[in-house]
Amino acid sequence: MYIFGYLRASTIEQDAERAKKTLSEFVEQKGLRIAAWYVEQESGASLQRPKLLQLLSDAKKGDLIIIEQIDRLSRLNESSWSKLKEMLYEKELKVISLDLPTSHIAMAPEISDEFTNSMIKAINNMMMDMLAAISRKDYEDRRRRQKEGIDKAKTMGKYRGRRPDLELHEQIYKLRVLKEMSINETAKFVGVSPRTVVRVVKRMRVERNES
Repeated sequence: MYIFGYLRASTIEQDAERAKKTLSEFVEQKGLRIAAWYVEQESGASLQRPKLLQLLSDAKKGDLIIIEQIDRLSRLNESSWSKLKEMLYEKELKVISLDLPTSHIAMAPEISDEFTNSMIKAINNMMMDMLAAISRKDYEDRRRRQKEGIDKAKTMGKYRGRRPDLELHEQIYKLRVLKEMSINETAKFVGVSPRTVVRVVKRMRVERNES
């Protein structure tokens, strides 16, 4: 049995490292270790997540997937969530989420009492479905409120488009200019297009009076 860590990449590098440290310490307290990390650059409500699909392909029957929060997996539309569950059940993969205590039992030795074991699995699956529904509703509500705000601003003539992500731009500049990563490497690391990297670096060079 192997344990795989799954993270959704953050624009703040320290957050990803903090999450790794938190998950590693949790697993090590159980006398186990994480065999490999899968860090996702994609986000949103679809199942088009290359690293997650790679993890599901690499994992063998009975392996464990550990995440920091259940919404790292469950913030999917209903059809994608159902498809993901089918993929997990097919390989009998178990999901452990730090914010879902009932899932932690998956790291304990297999319970010999079949009835108790089945009850625990049923409760855990029910909790995952419930939290998935909550995550979906939260995601959809935020998107709806954002759209309503934009529509209202447009009506009042105050909408100026999305504000630039200054923190993301700073990270792009540091990776591309200071750490001398290639355009494609930088784009892949932060989850943007190569064209965005070129545009951001060019603008920031002008702002900083660099050639």
